[in-house]
Amino acid sequence: MKGDTAERVKTVAEINEKIREGNVCVVTAEEMKKIVEELGAEKAAEEVDVVTTGTFGAMCSTGVFLNFGHSDPPIRMQKVWLNDVEAYTGIAAVDAYLGATQQSEKSQEYGGAHVIQELVRGEEVELRAVSRGTDCYPEKEVRTVITLEDLNFAEMVNPRNAYQRYNAATNSSSRVLRTYMGTLLPNFGNVSFAGCGEISPLINDPDFRTIGVGTRIFLCGAKGFVVGHGTQHCPGYATLMVKGPLKEMKPEFMRAAYMPGYGVTMFVGIGVPIPVLDVEMARALAVRDEDIKTKIIDFGIQRRDRPVIREVTYAELKSGKVEINGEEVRVSPLSSVYLARRVMEELREMILRGDFLLTEPVERLKEGEPMKPLRVATKLVKSVMNKAVTVSPETDVRTAARLMIEKGLNHLPVVDGEGRLVGIITSWDIAKAVASGKTGRVGEIMTRKVITTHPNEAVEVAARKMESYDISALPVVDGSGKVLGIVTSEDLSKLLVR
Repeated sequence: MKGDTAERVKTVAEINEKIREGNVCVVTAEEMKKIVEELGAEKAAEEVDVVTTGTFGAMCSTGVFLNFGHSDPPIRMQKVWLNDVEAYTGIAAVDAYLGATQQSEKSQEYGGAHVIQELVRGEEVELRAVSRGTDCYPEKEVRTVITLEDLNFAEMVNPRNAYQRYNAATNSSSRVLRTYMGTLLPNFGNVSFAGCGEISPLINDPDFRTIGVGTRIFLCGAKGFVVGHGTQHCPGYATLMVKGPLKEMKPEFMRAAYMPGYGVTMFVGIGVPIPVLDVEMARALAVRDEDIKTKIIDFGIQRRDRPVIREVTYAELKSGKVEINGEEVRVSPLSSVYLARRVMEELREMILRGDFLLTEPVERLKEGEPMKPLRVATKLVKSVMNKAVTVSPETDVRTAARLMIEKGLNHLPVVDGEGRLVGIITSWDIAKAVASGKTGRVGEIMTRKVITTHPNEAVEVAARKMESYDISALPVVDGSGKVLGIVTSEDLSKLLVR
């Protein structure tokens, strides 16, 4: 790895001694970039001892291990609910893991993240547990109220946090999408992105020289540790598994949230102190938003491998607008740079007070392997779609009716001069028009708001669209809206029979 042969300026032990003596130089990641720019990397490495980095964003892979203690008579908790949010109990008699994204059985807008936040705030939480009862654990049901202080053990353990960078999201489809990246407007109406860019921890230590197993970190106001690399850790998109004591956390550094149409999540504040060991470390800490690239992904294609619309820098994303297909599209962040700065500043103050010493990793993180997909046999729309017979808005209704009869069709997509979809008519539309004497142009009776599909969309997704909108066909279009074919409920039924 890079940096192994770099000339050392100082060690972690020497920096910790400075922290104890009260003469350590600590700056935030934002300040460090200006220092390197003004003084150069060599001088910056001599002057600065520690750089605090921070991120504050939605980290769905968050949760807490809890130990409730034994009741009298004792119970082996087989199912547990906290404020009607179920926790996983397949651990031990009175232990449980509460995931932040677990939703309440009474409200989809409330979940594990809210319970965790309320515990940290010192609020009371209702505990309900049930069991079949055994000789050593005879109690079958417990219902009580607890606070964080009542718990014997409460540790936040997050399997995947602090992404190095994250793909941005947009939507090429004709409908609004509710996603974990927020609400995505149709026809490339907006872009949303996550991550704090140049102040994020893993961006500032890309070779994992100081961030590894055993690195002490700031986790929601408490002193926590890096357990190892997180799930979905892969080249360029590194993640961390982290832990920290829930009882030492501060509510201002966590936020429970509900993403409309998606579910519950939790915004988590993580700060990592990076010791400036040498010149190479100083150079890495000088990274700027314009140096950090990510991809804008099209969520309008509901597949695992979504199309990449374009590559952008974090500087472009943070500017509030990007260009897509020659058009200016507004951009909004899901992460809070303001609160990430609060994390960096709070961590700096803890170090300056001597309350936070650095640790060297006992094992460095590996770069990781590319993510492997789950192998599932998936049929795509392009494998079942038929050639579409189309008409123009100027076609008269009687001609369209004859075309349907001759071809044995129930649906005719309506296209403009360049083949782009502008509407659709059905045999039912034709029947109503003829019955009411409307035998003019197709454009007068067509449905203009058309639900569509794409060639690479899974047939299951297409079927759900038909069921959701109570329709029996979907025009198949490309990214520019040109009609490529049509798929009907009859086509999907034949596939299911096969």
